[in-house]
Amino acid sequence: MNYLNLIRYQNLLFIALVQVFIKYGLFYSLGVETTLNTFHFILLVIATLCIAAAGNIINDIYDVEIDKINKPNKVLIGKKISERTANRLFIILNVIGVVIGFYLSNTIGKSGFAALFIVFSALLYLYASYLKGMLIIGNVLVSFLVAMSLIIVALFDLLPAITAQNQTAQSTVFKIVLHYAMFAFFINLIREIVKDLQDINGDKNGGMNSLAIAIGRKRTIMIVFLLGVFMVLGVVLYMYEYLYNQQVLLLYFLFAIVAPLMYFCIKAWGSETPKEYAFLSNLLKIIIFLGICSIPLFSFTIF
Repeated sequence: MNYLNLIRYQNLLFIALVQVFIKYGLFYSLGVETTLNTFHFILLVIATLCIAAAGNIINDIYDVEIDKINKPNKVLIGKKISERTANRLFIILNVIGVVIGFYLSNTIGKSGFAALFIVFSALLYLYASYLKGMLIIGNVLVSFLVAMSLIIVALFDLLPAITAQNQTAQSTVFKIVLHYAMFAFFINLIREIVKDLQDINGDKNGGMNSLAIAIGRKRTIMIVFLLGVFMVLGVVLYMYEYLYNQQVLLLYFLFAIVAPLMYFCIKAWGSETPKEYAFLSNLLKIIIFLGICSIPLFSFTIF
């Protein structure tokens, strides 16, 4: 169980679920042309999870001293798992992810795509070792990588199957994936800022320069509130532009995404305690999950 907690197995299961929804709840249900068979798709999921798990491990390795302050009861490195073992696991998972990525890239005739896995692995290492301590940059980077866990399915499965005959349908579905990736990016960015509010004491001790440290808690929570309002307006605009005639999706977005986002904004306004920040962070987790769960509903949509 210690090793499962080290790699953040809950987050990995969520990534796998998202990719399955995109492959079978979106591509398959809408009948678009795809490249990966079931076996190759499973390999893509494994490669993604290996790179993500390795990123979680290296992040814990570099955050040991900070975590002793922020979450002392959850520290694994040095207590239940040695740093040497964690480093070995980090290397093994990265190698597996990159090798599988190289194999898949050549299988679909896009050998250059293999570089994506190397870049993702390098960025996760840079995030943990250096960029995490930089104002906003670390938040943006990790949110970008979350978004890429969605886009990579379209890059490997949808893009190589585009032809002159199916270009319109393929491009339409690709845009849907991009829209969900943007949603995941912004929601995760807000959550990263909220987590910085939670972890401000340990981050100060670790020499970090998060937004909460740079401008203070009150200004940061105001930015969180404004970003929440921006997300509400963005989702409503998306509903008006793309879902106006899709009743099932429209109702789902209204009650499962817009309503929780509005509740988030209400709760964010004036939040001051770690307990309140933790509630906001968990609420954003639920919103991301509800948003992703809407992907299979596109099977009821006619484009």
